[in-house]
Amino acid sequence: MPTPTRRTVLTGTAAAAATLLTLPGSANASASQAPRRTYRWRNAAIGGTGFVTGILFHPTTPGLAYARTDIGGAYRWDEDTARWTPLTDQLGWDDWNLLGVEALAVDPAHPDRLYLALGTYAQSWAGNGAVLRSEDRGATWRRTDLTVKLGANEDGRGTGERLLVDPRDSDTLWLGTRHDGLLKSTDRGATWAKDTSFPVTPAVTGQGVTLLLAVGRTVYAGWGDSDGTTGNLFRTTAGGTGWQPVPGQPTGTFAKVPVRAAHDPHTRALYVTYANAPGPNGQSDGSVHRLDTATGTWTDVTPVAPGGTDTFGYGGVAVTAHRPGTVVVSTNNRWSAGDTLYRSTDGGRTWVSLKDTAVLDVSETPYLRWGEAAPKFGWWIQAVAVAPYDCRNVLYGTGATIYGTRDLRRFAPRIRGLEETSVRQLISPPTGTAHLISANGDIGVLYHERLTASPARGMATDPVFGTATGLAQAAAKPSYVVRTGWGDHGNGAFSTDGGQTWAPFPNQPSLAKDAPGPIAVSADAGVLLWTFVHSDGTKYPAQRSADGGTTWAEVATYPKGATPLADPADPALFYTYDTDTGTLYASTDGGRTFAARATGLPSGDSQFQLAVAPGRSGDLWLSTKSNGLYRSTDGGRSFAEVGSARAAYTLGFGMAAPGAGYPAIYLVGSTDSSLTAVHRSDDQAASWIRINDDAHQWGWTGQAITGDPRLYGRVYLATNGRGIQYGEPA
Repeated sequence: MPTPTRRTVLTGTAAAAATLLTLPGSANASASQAPRRTYRWRNAAIGGTGFVTGILFHPTTPGLAYARTDIGGAYRWDEDTARWTPLTDQLGWDDWNLLGVEALAVDPAHPDRLYLALGTYAQSWAGNGAVLRSEDRGATWRRTDLTVKLGANEDGRGTGERLLVDPRDSDTLWLGTRHDGLLKSTDRGATWAKDTSFPVTPAVTGQGVTLLLAVGRTVYAGWGDSDGTTGNLFRTTAGGTGWQPVPGQPTGTFAKVPVRAAHDPHTRALYVTYANAPGPNGQSDGSVHRLDTATGTWTDVTPVAPGGTDTFGYGGVAVTAHRPGTVVVSTNNRWSAGDTLYRSTDGGRTWVSLKDTAVLDVSETPYLRWGEAAPKFGWWIQAVAVAPYDCRNVLYGTGATIYGTRDLRRFAPRIRGLEETSVRQLISPPTGTAHLISANGDIGVLYHERLTASPARGMATDPVFGTATGLAQAAAKPSYVVRTGWGDHGNGAFSTDGGQTWAPFPNQPSLAKDAPGPIAVSADAGVLLWTFVHSDGTKYPAQRSADGGTTWAEVATYPKGATPLADPADPALFYTYDTDTGTLYASTDGGRTFAARATGLPSGDSQFQLAVAPGRSGDLWLSTKSNGLYRSTDGGRSFAEVGSARAAYTLGFGMAAPGAGYPAIYLVGSTDSSLTAVHRSDDQAASWIRINDDAHQWGWTGQAITGDPRLYGRVYLATNGRGIQYGEPA
């Protein structure tokens, strides 16, 4: 992650005056003076792949729904096209921490109004949160920066919603925070102040307010920091001036955290799901309780009580407006029997498990099989929604997708347009069926036959990886590809058909199981060089194999933990850059030994990449976050600073422009301003053209970029939560 940028935070009337109108479709002419070439940007289709933490149907507008994710922004459902539209792609590099959506809220009385509470991490190194407010369903936004931190990618991110429009007054909003209590706004989110009447004291660590819900003219708030022996559900009926614990509420370790709540206006029943931890991990006990808000009577309506080896909590809960007594709840963290949705049509007296009769169709997103014969019904199910006017139209979020059904039996991903992959590496092969191979967090390696459909082969198997750590192709033999990553049945694999099918290395170093790192392969596919970095940060020397992974030997002269790079023309040449010392190392004997070449390069830079121009031996480019861009044309013996780039985060190459003799260069960085953007150069970095715009920024984009060697102008960009973006000249 990049280091957060410090922001000046305004409060009160100053914040309202400083609020800016963000127009996703417009360009900010002052943001960068670099010339722009119009590009069309789209997602390479995969289908979800991340944790969908909240789904919300608008209560009075059929077909209108929203979804939030932990690191990939917010989306609006378009019933006519059956697609999700991303709403936060305009957030740029400096606002990477706002791509996590802590909560969302709609106004029942004004269907076009939408509110988002943004902030991915509540840690000391993260920036403060912000609230976006829209009058046109997320097409345009006004923004207020907060003085507190939110935690959309921390424990408890599937609880909520923590943001609420007061049912008595559309100008009044409530925002529950993790460590700063309850906030209130009386001007539709333009300014915020702490509600000092909220009766509990926030903890430095903990969950704070987990949910806010309106029941008629009453507002309920869940508190996640109770030990279960005291009340953790509060309510106010006097405009927030007097909060009281709800009488008779459940106690016990299973009721430590009120996870979610839903209200049936016909039966006046409030349903609350509980767990002994906020989730999505760590839950082993839980329950579902119903409160008759007219009489104050609580009833335990738990479908199945956790116990023995079947441990879990309860997560999502939803009701439908037109069918009294119909309620759906989800289990969460149920790894033995598997998570399910329970549905009741009699107010929780009896329940049916929808998983037991479900037919799952993942043909549109084959990766959801995870290398197995049958897909999973889901896990990390804390977001559940039922359409207000169709009790059979059910959506639920998982750790990887959104499943939907319209008949309570057939389930399929309803995920088109929502892409949340954290992408690590990209290759665009010079030959073959696919123009793209990707290495990703959680879903390993994908072979993209088409960019408009989820890869037909799903995630690479034999072995299956969770998160990929390395991906490399032999420059002179592109049919040979290797990959590394975290897996239970092996950590390295090779392909002889360009990445379509895979086989594990015959053997692997012992370090590979606990510290798999990046890998390089020589131009002729004869040598593998694999490095190792433990999750605790411990670095190890590289290991070399000259027999396809049958035997491995440590390279003692290799700088520990550095990323290896093979020369694209000379099979005997390898390079690596030691950021600890600012030294470029090279090997001229096929990776057996390494020696220092250029010294005095930027050291300690947290963001860097060493790349080599395709087909050109020794033509090296070093991009650094804090010190710009450097180039060597003598194999790393010397480097010259490329003055046209002020900051360079990642760099790649693509097909040369017509009439040009050098590959097009693509850069994520800043050129003649402080704005971090996506650039292309057709003249060896003498000049740059900005090719993204203010509506397409996607937060943090510093992991990987590559052009297409077969199509001039096409570029593939890795994001941390918005999947793979690819751009083409319009």
